[in-house]
Amino acid sequence: MTTGPDSVRQQLEAMGLINVDEIYHNLNTAALYEEALALGEGMLTEHGALAVNSVPYTGRRAEDKFVVEEAESKGDVWWGKVNKPFDEARFNALKARVFAYLQGRDVYVQDLMAGSDPKFTLPVRFIQEYAYHSLFVKNMFIEPTAEQLANFLPGFTVVTVPGFTAIPEIDGTRSECFIILSFSQKLVLIGGTSYAGENKKSIFTVLNYLMPKIGVMSMHCSANIGPNGDTALFFGLSGTGKTTLSADPDRALIGDDEHGWSDDGVFNYEGGCYAKVINLNAEAEPIIFGLTRTFGTILENVDIDEDTRVINLDAQTHTENTRASYARERIPNLAPGNRGGHPKNIVFLTADAFGVMPPIARLTPEQAMYHFLSGYTAKVAGTEAGVKEPSATFSTCFGAPFMVHHPKVYANLLGKKIAEHGSKVWLVNTGWSGGPYGVGSRMKIAYTRAMLRAALSGALDSVAFVKDAFFDLDIPTECPGVPSEVLNPRNTWADTAAYDKQAAHLVELFAKNYEQFA
Repeated sequence: MTTGPDSVRQQLEAMGLINVDEIYHNLNTAALYEEALALGEGMLTEHGALAVNSVPYTGRRAEDKFVVEEAESKGDVWWGKVNKPFDEARFNALKARVFAYLQGRDVYVQDLMAGSDPKFTLPVRFIQEYAYHSLFVKNMFIEPTAEQLANFLPGFTVVTVPGFTAIPEIDGTRSECFIILSFSQKLVLIGGTSYAGENKKSIFTVLNYLMPKIGVMSMHCSANIGPNGDTALFFGLSGTGKTTLSADPDRALIGDDEHGWSDDGVFNYEGGCYAKVINLNAEAEPIIFGLTRTFGTILENVDIDEDTRVINLDAQTHTENTRASYARERIPNLAPGNRGGHPKNIVFLTADAFGVMPPIARLTPEQAMYHFLSGYTAKVAGTEAGVKEPSATFSTCFGAPFMVHHPKVYANLLGKKIAEHGSKVWLVNTGWSGGPYGVGSRMKIAYTRAMLRAALSGALDSVAFVKDAFFDLDIPTECPGVPSEVLNPRNTWADTAAYDKQAAHLVELFAKNYEQFA
């Protein structure tokens, strides 16, 4: 096996990472498959995807994420529940322990780029203990050109050591897991968890810090381009349809999750997709379904029969948060260059389990700022005794765990961009209709796609709108391909008094959440 060039070893030693054994530098997909399988990190599925398991941690550990409190960045960070401070001296001590742990061990190094616009590209070096993590970041980020690779100097470095567990009494962490960002040292340390998404989201957090400082709007959204060259953005939390709805066969995909909006237009931060695949089916989501059966795809925590190697996308053996990681190039309909123009339309997605939000509504600029700062969706009722109501989730900017600056920094940038380019803003509810979860039914994806097609094509520009009494939203009275009674949620409830009570309750939750921005 070819090891990394001497220059990479010298660069690792210069940052204090000495006496590592083999350095596997920029291995290709096939080689990383071989490494991961030989080390027992995963299993080959019947169709060629690599199935891996990150148990016991099958999602992000937001409570174990910290930002080092440093003089250089201290004044820029919105400190609090999301951005928890970590002592600089303790970070340096923990870094020394992590680097000592890696002595005598093999490491997998991938040199990649974050940001498809050359003006704003961040070179990132990933140094990892697991081969499948190296394949994951290779899928998820942008491969450098030969010229970029020849002169590669990391602008940020991520060191991931799942086998190293922190000792809170010694290291100052909350638990054995840690995700700690140092903007001064341009370094991220991840340990105690093998959930691959921590690598991706740590760099998104870095870009959310760097980009607004140079006037680029950093966004947790998907993006695509229509046949007429019109760019659309889709903001939404997990489970609202951000990835699914952007993967439209009739529109070219820019990216499914993280983007920047500069003076030149929209550009993808990534080179791959990380789709949620629980209950995925070929009819509703043919593109993503096909990619779960493709060489190069990583299936994380998806159930697999160890004898037949058949995967079961409906099972929740390990977690409901099952994922597929695949390179963007494997998608059949791609926007050239990973980039698009200024968005003509912006869509805020919510999955309202209360069943009271309209399936589509047109927002004024002021309403757009309100709903962007709110970042609303709702989770279905739990299984605990006595829990019958859905629970509201508010994640400011539709990505609170990854926002480093105060939310108004992002909101003001978005408002400025919308005003400059005349973008239309829509609120789309992919959640429940005819009643809350347990009474009503989930909005048909065919209806949602029809509403989006009408909004993005301009077909809704000529129809009449009515004002919603509770949320003050403009609702279209008709839409091609959608029964008119579906468009106004109150009309879908058998008990309109119950609707009024539920809607008033949600309005109160919105107002209470927004008090922090008043």
